[in-house]
Amino acid sequence: MTSFIKINRRSALISVALSAITFAVIPAAAQTSWPNKPVKIVVPFAPGGTTDILARAVAPELSKALGQPFIVENRAGAGGNIGADLVAKSAPDGYTVLMGTVGTHGINKSLYSRLAYDPQKDFAPITLVAGVPNVMVMNTETAKTLGINNVPDFIRYAKANPGRLNMASSGNGTSIHLAGELFKSMTGIYMAHIPYTGSGPAMMAMVSGNVDVMFDNLPSAMPQIKGGKLKAFAVTSAQRSAALPDLPTIAEAGGPTLKGFDASSWFGLLAPAGTPPDIVKRMQEEVAKALGTPAIKEKMLAQGAIPSGNTPQQFTDFINAEHEKWAKVVKASGAKVD
Repeated sequence: MTSFIKINRRSALISVALSAITFAVIPAAAQTSWPNKPVKIVVPFAPGGTTDILARAVAPELSKALGQPFIVENRAGAGGNIGADLVAKSAPDGYTVLMGTVGTHGINKSLYSRLAYDPQKDFAPITLVAGVPNVMVMNTETAKTLGINNVPDFIRYAKANPGRLNMASSGNGTSIHLAGELFKSMTGIYMAHIPYTGSGPAMMAMVSGNVDVMFDNLPSAMPQIKGGKLKAFAVTSAQRSAALPDLPTIAEAGGPTLKGFDASSWFGLLAPAGTPPDIVKRMQEEVAKALGTPAIKEKMLAQGAIPSGNTPQQFTDFINAEHEKWAKVVKASGAKVD
């Protein structure tokens, strides 16, 4: 009888130990099976802008590499905050990620008095997809009618006609908005700001002549510049763009008044905080591979985007540095959204 009890106890202990091992292994096995269903890439702006363009460039590459559809979903509004908040509050399982921007993760924390998400604490950065200069553009016919051919002409006209010109953007807090605010603060001119739900709708208003000027991301503005619908004055970056090498920077074109002007954009993938590191790493590796292929790389460079694909830690450090940079720009510009 005693021997039987000892054997049963030993069997029970072995069974408990095996159960513990099984439960410990299941999460790891579940992780290695990722992805086993479609993955959603949330674009926090309307279709047609650079955020949307870049998301739709990497989505099919990820689909091919990982064997599941990567579906782009546009959730526009509040300068990108609606889409960003949606992802921040999603399950950290690798099936919902964000194409974040300098606005959602570099500017908005300083610009908005109330933000529903924390750009640094609520996300697991995956990789920087691309850096992009903005470009100062006017509707070609409007520029011709008003006799504005370059940045100095624009400043002279705006000072002589305060309030006559208005400025479109892809939403409050975007780099497109802040580039314009920085330009206004450095030159002392006034322009009414008209925010749209994305660069696409703002660009439609520009082409139709409903708004006068925009500091748009270069990739989304490039087709209209080449098509003659928009007149480009200068890029907003510290250096000229290889895509438009003859176009000066605003700092070059504006003289001493605009010395040091720099308001570039960037776009990167982020997952909700708590997403397993192996999923984050896998996605970063596949994005980096895609961005390194000649076809994708050449396409992006031709549009004015500079592909990256850096590591999650490098992207995290970059985001932290961007917070500090843009907090100073927001303060200097006086821009605030309640």
